[in-house]
Amino acid sequence: MKFMKLGSKPDLFQKDGDNVWYVTSELETDVIINVGDSKFYLHKFPLLSKSGRLQKLIRGTTEGEGGEIDINEIPGGPTAFEICAKFCYGMTVTLNAYNVISTYCAADYLEMHETVEKGNLVYKLSVFLNTSIFRSWKDSIIVLQTTKNMTSLSEEPKLVNLCINSIASKASVDLSKVDWSYTYNRKKLPEENANEFGVRTRMVPKDWWVEDLAELEIGLYKRVLVCIKNKGLICNEVIGEGLKAFALRRLPGFNHGVVHENDVIKARSVIEIISWLLPSEKGSVSCGFLVKLLKMAIVVDSGEMAKRELVKRIGQQLEEASVEDLLIKMKEGESESIIYDVNIVQEIVKEFIVQDHNGEFEDGGQEMGGILSEASKLMVVKLVDSYLTEISKDPNLPLGMFVDLAEMVNGFSRPSHDGLYRAIDMYLKTHQGITKSERKRICKLMDCKKLSVDACMHAVQNERLPLRVTVQVLFFEQARAATSSGSSTPDLPKSIKALNVSSHGRPATNQEDDWDGVATAEELKALKEELAALRMSHHGHKNTVSDKASVPRVKGLLSTKKILSKIWSSKGGIKENSGSDSSESLGSANPDESKSTPSRKGRYSAS
Repeated sequence: MKFMKLGSKPDLFQKDGDNVWYVTSELETDVIINVGDSKFYLHKFPLLSKSGRLQKLIRGTTEGEGGEIDINEIPGGPTAFEICAKFCYGMTVTLNAYNVISTYCAADYLEMHETVEKGNLVYKLSVFLNTSIFRSWKDSIIVLQTTKNMTSLSEEPKLVNLCINSIASKASVDLSKVDWSYTYNRKKLPEENANEFGVRTRMVPKDWWVEDLAELEIGLYKRVLVCIKNKGLICNEVIGEGLKAFALRRLPGFNHGVVHENDVIKARSVIEIISWLLPSEKGSVSCGFLVKLLKMAIVVDSGEMAKRELVKRIGQQLEEASVEDLLIKMKEGESESIIYDVNIVQEIVKEFIVQDHNGEFEDGGQEMGGILSEASKLMVVKLVDSYLTEISKDPNLPLGMFVDLAEMVNGFSRPSHDGLYRAIDMYLKTHQGITKSERKRICKLMDCKKLSVDACMHAVQNERLPLRVTVQVLFFEQARAATSSGSSTPDLPKSIKALNVSSHGRPATNQEDDWDGVATAEELKALKEELAALRMSHHGHKNTVSDKASVPRVKGLLSTKKILSKIWSSKGGIKENSGSDSSESLGSANPDESKSTPSRKGRYSAS
């Protein structure tokens, strides 16, 4: 730390009690200076020789007033006045980064300028600040911190601006020129010094200054960072690291989303300032950091503008988020029904989708032209599916919230629907009391053709799914196995196609209601047996000649047709024309088989 000593005479100031100061001298004191609760018994001559203000005040006093002068508004209070008084007496005083600003402001208040006497205190302090303090990184930060307690006088803003500019300039300097003990919080490591050839074995990190500035008071930090940004020499990623360090320093519970009730107001200010200072470029800060900020903003009830900005920024880089990031709990008192704030996640997803329509962002330096990369879309789809699985564990989650969020990403290509199937299954498991129509509504989100083999095997044995979905899964698995074996893929029978068609413009039949219900144990057993046979055939065809493989495959198709016929029979059939179409598509390989199928017309009339 830099320091400066002024004066050569010994210190003769003595203290009597807590608030009384006097000078030990053979001469009797002839003036009393009152600074707040403190009294200074001093001599007029040394004070008048250097202070223009005291000259005016002492001349204005009368003998009846006892020679007392009040200067309660002096910056720095009794401590700063004591230094100025000692300077007037020529006594030794030591100035450093901790007291130079308060002393400067006090001297300026007392009008200790060059017009009163050459080499006066204000001049000496100005030289010390410009030649020593503002050239030191550590001292500049200390000096700036001391200004937060100063009263606003004409000289104080100028000093603060000088100090802020000094800090911003040093933070923006080229890393090769950072050769001072640059960090305020730790000592330099040996490898950070230049060797005998003038080369460093370890370079200074780009964000070397972020922890030091995190010590600043909120308002001062904002002004310094704005100055750094305006200089345009620091990349946005380093600015982002600075904001992260400041959040961790000023919000002790930041990583856990916890704020002490006594710190709510301060935390709210910190969050709003950080949100305002965020660089506009996408990726300047991590998505995880933005989510933590949003969670804290909700906890401390920050303004809507700050929360809206954070939601927008998270949406712009949603593909970086994790499921844990999106599990934002509802604020206490807002809702007693659901656990997580699904609405705010919907807003985040909406911001992500908006990028597909405006082309405001760039990827790898290339204009995206309003189209997100397929990789980003797929990552967000998987993220939403996993998020739906987690929130489905909430027994109070409305079906509408689940469906609305799932449908938001339906416009993105899903190569696999396994994740969505897991989410739907979790919802059905947790909400077993939902109606048939609700069960049908949530299952319509899923495309059975895009389920993996493992998911199909699980779905066929899943007692929570409507029978229509179970049958569809079995048929599409059959079609996939037929394709992989080289045989022709059967067309989807009209009777099964009908399962996907909602009865628009006509009342639903009892048979359709049955299809939307869950499968019975007997039905599931039959479907499981068929799937097992199908899988055995699928795995075995690779080791046989293609001509021979077609034989068990045809038998498998016919066997499936028998199983479906049994299920249709137990459900009362579909419709006559549907049954005919199904028979033709599945049984064309064996005409006798189609003839042996009982008429569904009779079963339909009996139902």
